[in-house]
Amino acid sequence: MIKAVLMDFNGVIINDEPIQHRAYREVFANFGIDVTDEMYYSRMGMDDRTFIRSIMDEAGQNVDDETVRGITESKTAHWRNIVAASIPLFDGVDGFIKKMARKFELGIVSMAKREEIDFVLDTTGLGDYFSVVISAEEIKDCKPDPECYRKGFQEIDLCRVAKGHLPMIHSDCLVIEDSPQGVMAARAADLPVLAVSNTVEEKELRAAGAFSVTDRLSEWMPESIIRVFDLN
Repeated sequence: MIKAVLMDFNGVIINDEPIQHRAYREVFANFGIDVTDEMYYSRMGMDDRTFIRSIMDEAGQNVDDETVRGITESKTAHWRNIVAASIPLFDGVDGFIKKMARKFELGIVSMAKREEIDFVLDTTGLGDYFSVVISAEEIKDCKPDPECYRKGFQEIDLCRVAKGHLPMIHSDCLVIEDSPQGVMAARAADLPVLAVSNTVEEKELRAAGAFSVTDRLSEWMPESIIRVFDLN
């Protein structure tokens, strides 16, 4: 039975994949590089550092750590300028989080910078609903590597045990993802996945291993989560 839920951030909680893409295009234009849709979306699941180096490698440009850090900071500044006026949460996702928190332990597992995650959670007041936040700074290997979800499972299980609950098994912890790379990471960590088709089509998410796919998280209740994902 589901006892905890780990949610991706970009593309699941905040509708900012187009904004991230726009911010990157503006920054990379200074290097004469146009980050196309295909270039951006084929790299979903990467952290900023890996994304930047991958784009630069494809363009045949060498880049040092200082330049990568500068591009990352510029991208975050562009992103923040865009989202600060109105945080683009997906419709109904705040209500979904509040409903889930009444029944499950909640966590975030994302390749986004902690600075960006905290900005959104603090601005929207949603931070209090999450007991675990795993960000890019804590992870060596990006999605689809399972490291992030293995760490997320361990930490959220420890949170529950500290509150007096028995340890979970993997099928007790549901992942919510929007990208094939994220779905593959969760499945490689032996966790069930509910995918939301905010970013890519259902068939790609199912092919990656999603057990169920929805186009609207707000329609789900804790009882429906338990009924659909009662795999024990």
